Amino acid sequence: MKNSNNKSKAAAIAAVTALTIVMSACSGSQSNNSEASASPQQAGTAQEPAGGKIVSESLTLTDFVQMSGNPAPGVKSFNDMAAYKETEKLTGIHIEFQHPTVGQEKNQFNLLMSSGKYPDIIEWGWNEYPGGGVGAMNAGVIIPLNDYIDKYAPNLSKLLADNPDIRKDVSTDDGRIYAFPFLRSDPYLRTYQGLGIRQDWLDAVGLPMPATIDDWHAVLQAFKEKDPNQNGKQDEIPLLIAKDTLLNFSNVFLNAWGTTGRFNLQDGKVVYGPIQPAFKEFLQTMRSWYEEGLIDRDYAGTDAKQKDAKWTGDVLGASELAVGGGIGKYTTAMAAKNPKFNLAGAPYPTLNKGDKPVLGQREPIFNGVGAAITKDNKHVVETVKWLDFKYGEQGHMLFNFGIEGESYEMKDGFPAYTDIVMKNPDGLAFAAVIGQYAVPFGGPFVQDKRYQEQNASLPQQKDALNTWMAVNNEGLLPPLTFTNEESSRLAAIMADVNTYRDEMFDKFVMGAEPLDHFDKFVKTIEGMGIQEALDIEQAAYERYLKR
Repeated sequence: MKNSNNKSKAAAIAAVTALTIVMSACSGSQSNNSEASASPQQAGTAQEPAGGKIVSESLTLTDFVQMSGNPAPGVKSFNDMAAYKETEKLTGIHIEFQHPTVGQEKNQFNLLMSSGKYPDIIEWGWNEYPGGGVGAMNAGVIIPLNDYIDKYAPNLSKLLADNPDIRKDVSTDDGRIYAFPFLRSDPYLRTYQGLGIRQDWLDAVGLPMPATIDDWHAVLQAFKEKDPNQNGKQDEIPLLIAKDTLLNFSNVFLNAWGTTGRFNLQDGKVVYGPIQPAFKEFLQTMRSWYEEGLIDRDYAGTDAKQKDAKWTGDVLGASELAVGGGIGKYTTAMAAKNPKFNLAGAPYPTLNKGDKPVLGQREPIFNGVGAAITKDNKHVVETVKWLDFKYGEQGHMLFNFGIEGESYEMKDGFPAYTDIVMKNPDGLAFAAVIGQYAVPFGGPFVQDKRYQEQNASLPQQKDALNTWMAVNNEGLLPPLTFTNEESSRLAAIMADVNTYRDEMFDKFVMGAEPLDHFDKFVKTIEGMGIQEALDIEQAAYERYLKR
């Protein structure tokens, strides 16, 4: 990397670090920080080689990590990426990447776990492991990192010292740290999807942006009846809903009733949204809209490709959308076909005009994704130093922006992506090009807001993010830590509950099950053990508050 503008870059990194405030995972007293699986004396040597490298002689480490489902052209392994090539030059450490087959990631991770033989590093969403990071440490798969971070990771150590709330959230209830975390430092990075609507259709039917559920009803009726695509046919699909989004993620529409399709907080207590009276009111609205033909009749069977076809076929008026893979993708795809095509981010709806929306989509600063060091690693100190490199100035710029002078240039202290990325001469999309240089989408480092400001560069995208962030999310639970027993029991209960919830959602909405049976629905879920699940969630939440 070039050495110019070092002062500007240092100031920028300091600003980013300062912005890295709260998160959500687990912490507490640090009474159980013993490094039972490996100690600094046992696991490699703390060398101080010349030239700033981590090792004096070449060293190869193994790393199990997922690649994108759509990797950048020419990138068959992370070793083909410019950021990792440069990191190897600077640190002297080569990584032998083990990338699971796309679509088989969970299966191959499970096979790896059952093998009992592990690579040096595993980058994973550890909330998916039984018992989370705690379970993986207790099972002897990965090692606690507290002592190593304190001694050999000055960049991450300083970040955690400067931000005690972050240290709390990357720690377990007993105070251990199990991974080098992926951190979303700014609220601008934590929200990336919400409701999208055809602004040009709103203009065509003469209605303003909907704010309440009643507003949405009027808009969807107009989309159905007033031929907003102006082709002389009544072929418009007013709204496409995505069940997994409605019930698990961004809570579009359901949030208007002040609840979610999963666990959330009400007055400091954990509740399960689908058994609340408000959920019945939500179902009544969805049922009514479906009967009126306002919701896509085929919503339950619509996959990503079919959703793409409906948007680019100029027949869909509104749906849940991501800022990049939705608003950005469809706006670009329709630019030549229909210059009037104009997508906008809609505010999360409320029941009453003037109320502030609640319970939108928001990721925690730390969501359990991180790089853990396994018990089989014979070079823990060197590995810790290699991972810590990504939290320093050089690593931060490399993994968020790539190579200065190639993929970005410093302009008045701002790392601006070059035309190779933003206006690729081969017509490649932003994600495809930046993937040749960096991985700003995720990894063990601090994500930079300035990446998203350029990734979401269209005015429609910027406006959408600002709209979707204008939500009161105090009722969202932070990611919690569970004991092995709690995790196992919770998984068993919720597997049955969620399957039944999803099945009944479709039946209620499509009219196969009368809403008079909602009380029976609630009693069935209660009979599946939801109170025990609530007790587990509440206990974990109270432990989180006491950390």
